[in-house]
This record gives sequence, structure tokens and C-alpha cells, in this order.
Amino acid sequence: MTRVVTVDPERPDPQVIAEAAEVIRRGGLVAFPTETVYGLGANALDAVAVRRIFEAKGRPATDPLIVHIAHMGQLGLVASAVPPAARALALAFWAGPLTLVLPKKPVVPDEVTAGLASVAVRVPAHRVARALMETSGVPVAAPSANRFSRPSPTCAAHVLADLDGRVDLILDGGPTPIGVESSIVDCTCDPPALLRPGGITREQILAHVPTLTVRDGRGAVATAQAAPGQLLRHYAPAAMLTLFEGAESDLQARLGREARTRSAQGQRVGILAPEEDVMALAPVLAAQAASGRVLLRAYGRRAEPEKAAQALFAALRALDAEAPDVILAAGIGVLSIGAAVHDRLMRAAEGRVVRV
Repeated sequence: MTRVVTVDPERPDPQVIAEAAEVIRRGGLVAFPTETVYGLGANALDAVAVRRIFEAKGRPATDPLIVHIAHMGQLGLVASAVPPAARALALAFWAGPLTLVLPKKPVVPDEVTAGLASVAVRVPAHRVARALMETSGVPVAAPSANRFSRPSPTCAAHVLADLDGRVDLILDGGPTPIGVESSIVDCTCDPPALLRPGGITREQILAHVPTLTVRDGRGAVATAQAAPGQLLRHYAPAAMLTLFEGAESDLQARLGREARTRSAQGQRVGILAPEEDVMALAPVLAAQAASGRVLLRAYGRRAEPEKAAQALFAALRALDAEAPDVILAAGIGVLSIGAAVHDRLMRAAEGRVVRV
């Protein structure tokens, strides 16, 4: 059985952290909170331990991991070079939700990097994660602590639901404050490329790297990926999800029509949308909702994008648990952290995007 230990996210108990660090050092797996989502950690320099991550998650070996370090001074443990753009971004955003892809040192096992010559690295800001890195004394490889391709975990209960019996220890530090994964910038190319939008926005990165390009990865499982989060199907619920985009009023009208049509055909329809859309749709779909044929779930407001991002995965998991046949989803736009929400929903939909 997996052991779950509650830990104060602001003042983690040193004894609890020491126990978790010992699990890491002896080759075990520890799930822990970061500011983005919960990570599933193992000693990044222990190939056998890293393989346990892939086995626990059911993750393909072609999908590389992010290596977490305690501070910028540890970059030399895993990276063979730090280009000027990478150094500027690290100084600006570490500790925080930014991952940098850098040339790797030979000591980093191929299991971590999908056999590539680069390694993804970040310094987490969450105090529990930082304490674990510092106390374990080793870089920690950690993807999200969930089954592969499922919605990411933003609380310990999500981790336990996916990985109970598959990991040694879960540190329960409460809900994660950002709720979507780190942004990833590839600094092995010139100009650097944004591979995944996340907790640090494109606009923030551009302020430090004006030449930044954007690479919209939609890779296949059979091919080694440049970084995590590049596969077209990712973050996906059990129900088939379709993402709808458009002006707010047009979007609400289309979601209403689509939900009425599908429910009339006998489907149980889930709607995952900002609060503004759910409030507009509630009276329109009152009869279908009362009969249980339509399930409405809000994940925040467009007017508060950071809160919407924080609530996204928990709302998606909760809606999926109600066993709809299909999920119709709407985003919060593509500005600021809305781009990260859009990316997660697009991949949860496996590219099924309807523009209205």
C-alpha cells in the first residue's frame, strides 16, 4: 500500500522530509506537491529508479522527464552548458514554474531524456518540493503524479486515485496553487523555442528573450519527444472531449445546441466551461440538467484566469467521475495563462477543436 503523509506546505516537517528523501535515495518513488501539479519523483541519476516512474505511470519511454533541482547552483550536476538566454530566464523565473531544455551531462541516464542529448530542468518554488530536493541531495526526476495521458493531479487525492500501490509515499501538501504544469523553453536552439505554455506566460518570457519562437508540438508516442507535454493526446478524461472556441455569445449558443442534440440522441453530456458560460447555459439546459442528461461544471471565470487555471484539472476529474458519454469544453481565451489552459484542453481533446 502507498503511504500518505500530510505535510504543511509552508513549514514542512523536517522529519517527514527526511523520510521522503531517504525513499528517494534508496531508489523509491515519492509523490510531492509543487506549485504547478503533484510530481512523481525518483533519483534522476539512478536509471533503475527512473524506470520505476515509467512503470508506475504506464508512460512510454519516448516521453522524457523533467529533472528538479534545489537551486540554480546545481545546474552543473545535470547540464553541460547554460546558454545566455537560459541563464537570463533562470535568473528571472527560478525558483518557479519554468523548465529549461539544456545540453545534458553524460551522468544523466538515457531513461530520463528519452535517449536525447538534452535534459529538461527546473527549480520548483513550492517549499515541500524544495525541501525534498535539498534533503535528498540528488536531482529528482519527476513527471506529473498520475497515470499516463490522464488529467494531471492537483491534490494528493488525485495521486492516490491513480497510483495507489504503485508508489512508496505521497506527501500531501494540499492543493497546488497554479494548477497547470510549468512552461518549457528549449534553449538548445537559437532562437530559443517555447515548447509548452504553462505557469510562466509567453509574454513574460518574451520580456527576457525577445527572439523567442513557439513550437506547437503534436508528436506521436513512437517518437522521442523534445520535452514533456508534446503528445497530441494528453491530460485526457475517460469520456471523449471536444474543445469549442469562439466569441463568448456564439460559443454559448453552440454549446447549448450541441448539448440538446446529443442528449436527445441518448448521450449523457458533460459541459466543462468558465463560470460565465455555465451561468448562461443553466436556464437553457435546465430540463436536461434536471434529468441528469446534461452535467454542467464550471472551472473558474474568464475574468480571473489564474483561478480558472488552478481549478481546471480538478473540475475535469470531477466531471469525468460522473461518467458522461462526452464532454464539451470551452477555454478562457489564449492570452496570458489562458494559453496554457487552451493547450491542456486541446490535448485532452486529442486535437478535436470546433471553431464557432
